Amino acid sequence: MRSLEETQKGGNPMFRKVSVLTLATIAFFGVWIQPVFAIDYPTRPIEIFVGYTVGSAIDITARVVADLAKKYLPQPVVVVNKPGAGGSLAALEVVNSRPYGYKLFANSTLYFALTSKTQKLMFDPNLLVPIAGFMEYRDGIVVKGDSPWKTLDDLIAYGKKNPGKIRWSHIGRGTKPYLAAHLIFRKAGVETIDIPHKGAPEAISAVLGGHAEAVSAPFGPSLEHIKAGRLRALVNFSDRRYSTLPQVPSSIELGYQELGKLIPIGSLFTHKDTPEEIKKILIDCFRKVGEDPEYKKGFEKIGEEFRAEGPEFVKQAIKNAEEVSVPLLKEFGLYVER
Repeated sequence: MRSLEETQKGGNPMFRKVSVLTLATIAFFGVWIQPVFAIDYPTRPIEIFVGYTVGSAIDITARVVADLAKKYLPQPVVVVNKPGAGGSLAALEVVNSRPYGYKLFANSTLYFALTSKTQKLMFDPNLLVPIAGFMEYRDGIVVKGDSPWKTLDDLIAYGKKNPGKIRWSHIGRGTKPYLAAHLIFRKAGVETIDIPHKGAPEAISAVLGGHAEAVSAPFGPSLEHIKAGRLRALVNFSDRRYSTLPQVPSSIELGYQELGKLIPIGSLFTHKDTPEEIKKILIDCFRKVGEDPEYKKGFEKIGEEFRAEGPEFVKQAIKNAEEVSVPLLKEFGLYVER
């Protein structure tokens, strides 16, 4: 009797025929395995992990997105809040999950270009890839409504004549509003005093109360004050004018090109190893959500800038922001080496 080894070396024609048939069968079914999985996805609810509390801008956005996504998916999409570490706890939840497309991460592009660069993370943020962008956080420099400064040039001219007289409040060194205002004042050659606060409401109150001449912060909490004339917005930190504040010039218009790269786009991310077929389903679903008229209507209630973008735009937005943020974070001693 021939040994198994001898048979495998080609001594038995019947063995060769069976082997070829077996390989052909495996190859045939292998071609069809992935499409079957794609058709079956999703078979259970999809979770969007938000790294902030209920009521935050990204949380509200995620809930609008999740509510509309049910029109385009056979399973519901639910929001799960996991605040902490500037969003890193929510990101870790997705990174540590099985990459089957059932756990997504919602945050701004600046989480990757700023926040993650200042933390000693337990994971590689590159394991998360974008699916879609949904909105732009609106921010800029605001002064008191009855102040003598009608434009940013007015404020800068005052600062040049009065070094150290401009006190500006902000929401923390290393945040986008801080970096943006810092770049403007430095480029203009104005000596200022910056005053950090715990959040935008406190920073805005400092201007309303006369404890600061200007504030660099998100526009959301100051929007009603701007509309009522109690505050005046001098510039937005974007590459275009905002739809709800068309009278406010963008940073690029005023010659601050770098700020056009520091755009915070609220986006959705999935695990890098998620099968391409599932990524395509998710991308298609959330593209439809961004194009849905109900989404734009819902956005008017949020108070942020509607901006539906694809994954390539989001990816480029992160790269652009890193070009500006990384050198500044290193300059301030805030950058954490990987």
